[in-house]
Amino acid sequence: MKLVVQVKLIPDAVQAPAFERTLPAINDEANWVSAVSFERFGLKGSVRELRKLCYGELKARGFGAQAAQHIIKRVADAYTTLGANIRAGNLGPEGSKRRRKAESKPIVFRSHAAHTYDDRCLSWNYDGKTVSIWTLDGRIKNVRFACSAKAFKQLTEYRRGESDLVMRDGKWLLIATVDIPEPEVFAPKGWIGVDRGIVNLATTSDGDNHQGRRLGRYRRWQARKRAEIQAKRTRSSRQLLKKRARKEARHATHVNHKVARTIVAVAQRTERGIALEELQGIRERVTVSRDQRARLSSWPFHQLGGFIAYKARQSGVPFIEVDPAYTSQRCPRCGHTARSNRPSRDHFCCRRCGLAGSADHVAGVNVRQRARSAWVFVNMPVPVPAQPGPVDVTRDHPVVGGSREHKRSRTRRVSKLGLLRPSG
Repeated sequence: MKLVVQVKLIPDAVQAPAFERTLPAINDEANWVSAVSFERFGLKGSVRELRKLCYGELKARGFGAQAAQHIIKRVADAYTTLGANIRAGNLGPEGSKRRRKAESKPIVFRSHAAHTYDDRCLSWNYDGKTVSIWTLDGRIKNVRFACSAKAFKQLTEYRRGESDLVMRDGKWLLIATVDIPEPEVFAPKGWIGVDRGIVNLATTSDGDNHQGRRLGRYRRWQARKRAEIQAKRTRSSRQLLKKRARKEARHATHVNHKVARTIVAVAQRTERGIALEELQGIRERVTVSRDQRARLSSWPFHQLGGFIAYKARQSGVPFIEVDPAYTSQRCPRCGHTARSNRPSRDHFCCRRCGLAGSADHVAGVNVRQRARSAWVFVNMPVPVPAQPGPVDVTRDHPVVGGSREHKRSRTRRVSKLGLLRPSG
């Protein structure tokens, strides 16, 4: 399973200017290659063609061979991704404003956007916790880095492939890829159904409720502060808005990590699997009032599902997504499904059998029940095709010269017509 590990670089006063000069220069050249690609090939530029046009010029401008190759590949990959998003309809239908804007101009890279380094441009010294990295001022050695103990262990044991250098909030970061082996998924003794929501982040079929009220208050407070800052309409206010948006996203990510870690730990300890509702496309399906649109659009709960999924894989816990239809309106005891079973957002009361309780808890129980039947179909053995009956081999071959039975039947037919005389 591929994950990323983020480490913080700590360049000294001599090393920092080289970083500050290199990354903006790389992205400037990427913008030049992007303009050439858009002018010559539109959105269909390939690495091979761009290498013919731009590699020599990049070398002449002081970039090493590997740095030039990675700049060209970044641009080609960016156009490939853009083309795939357009074909998938992620930028709207043909003729839409967003799609026309994307198709009408070349891709532009930010000044401190991440740049790729492979093992020829970047080497790691785990004993001294330093890296040696290529810059426009030459190879810089003994650049210190810092990370958590868990991240350092993953780096030393499972790092594979390329790493990305990026500057974020004035800090230099290296984002490395690690390929962690996945443990074998155990056979579940039961399931934990998880219902995700806006008020309650996650409610399990066991009755555990991970409330999002504190996160909701935090996000409402952030929304009020955003409105105050947006009213100023200055350059510094726009920069402050970006900074606060990143801080809010980090806070929501931290909360989701804690909730996902708790749910997976319970499932692993009790040897049960985890079942979630498949909520893909919920923004298109669900209609909410105007004052609720911001809450739905800034919804961090899809991220929560992703965190639970990858943490379950990392721990060997079975994971499955089930159909979310009517999970909050169906009675798990008698099966009666009606909108009137849920008189309010928080409460459930079956109109047939009288079962009552928390609506989110009931939804989690329904998710658990659907996971039991779905897991059987997912893991059922492949049926063995039916064996054909006995075949008469003599009938499969064409008759050459006639068989004895064929000759006898022909003789009987012809004798009935009086064309043959019986032999004396």
